[in-house]
Amino acid sequence: MKSKLVILSLLLAGVASTATAQYKETFYSDNFKDNIFIGIGGGAQVCVNPDNSDYGIGNAITPILNISVGKLFNPIWGVRLQAAGAWSRLYSEYGLADGLYKKLNKHYVTTRIEGLYNLSNAIYGYNPNRLFTLSAFAGPGLTFAKAFGDQKTIDALINGSVGLMGQFNICENWDINVEARGEVSPSIFGSKSSAYTDGAVSLTVGTAYTFGGKKFVSCKPVDNTALNNAINECREQLSQCLKDLADTQDSLKNVKPEIKEVVHEKTIVNPMAVFFKIGSAKIDGYGKVNIKLIADAMKANPDAKYKIAGYADKATGSISLNKKLSEKRAKVVYNALIDAGVSKDQLIRIGFGGTSNMFGKNYLNRVVIMK
Repeated sequence: MKSKLVILSLLLAGVASTATAQYKETFYSDNFKDNIFIGIGGGAQVCVNPDNSDYGIGNAITPILNISVGKLFNPIWGVRLQAAGAWSRLYSEYGLADGLYKKLNKHYVTTRIEGLYNLSNAIYGYNPNRLFTLSAFAGPGLTFAKAFGDQKTIDALINGSVGLMGQFNICENWDINVEARGEVSPSIFGSKSSAYTDGAVSLTVGTAYTFGGKKFVSCKPVDNTALNNAINECREQLSQCLKDLADTQDSLKNVKPEIKEVVHEKTIVNPMAVFFKIGSAKIDGYGKVNIKLIADAMKANPDAKYKIAGYADKATGSISLNKKLSEKRAKVVYNALIDAGVSKDQLIRIGFGGTSNMFGKNYLNRVVIMK
């Protein structure tokens, strides 16, 4: 009766802990080295300055080149570092008679750190086969140039920019990007400009290469209805066991004890299980009770060997993640048994990785079985 109660309690604990892991389906990078990319692009920009407005913005168009390196943390969020530059153009009246302009070209290099937000994946959900996505980006930067007035010193001017990026997903590794950017910074033309700040609007086309291809792991949502039904079933069975135990205790009150001579007594260890929450290798309170019981039985059989087998849910997580998680679960139970006094010479541990439906339910695969 006690064994039946313990097994039902552990089963209820495993199902209940899984029910708390209800969440919306998300994706993430399984390894830090995944989803790192480099990119290069080129196009044109125009210096937005009152002086150029008087002369004609179209005459202030200049080329621009950029190179980027970044990482996508998930299909929605990412970050990149970018260096861009060439030269900017201003039509200035500085030192000239009224009505006359002089064309000034100024070389510069701009470095930026930008956050990337994929609007398509955020709104419509991640689809690895989607041909086109639209992203927004923004971030601060530094512009390095020799401003007019002191041509011996390179100034570092703080800037900021925002923009939109259209991304054509050619294949798993390669993308073609079209970016429109707006930027503002202190004027690199110094005293030769009538404005303290310069604006810049640019349009570039380029390509990006993702090392190893885009790799995102899905965390699938839990079937709440099935879990709730399983929890209710376990509760009913546990309630019936408690009732049977109470009835048995009442019936034993009037039974006279029978004295028997015991020649030899040996504790036999049946297979036992410790269940875990999704993605966790931490033993909960129910698991600690089970560890204590089986540790006592193992110590009573010092010549026996036992296998500590860890498992994970194949339906959740990647193969490598499940392999590591199953090994971690086996190790934490192994250490707990040793802490409870079991000899390590009696124990062998192994992690089997992700398995599917050993007992008919995915959540029952998040378990360590001792036998």
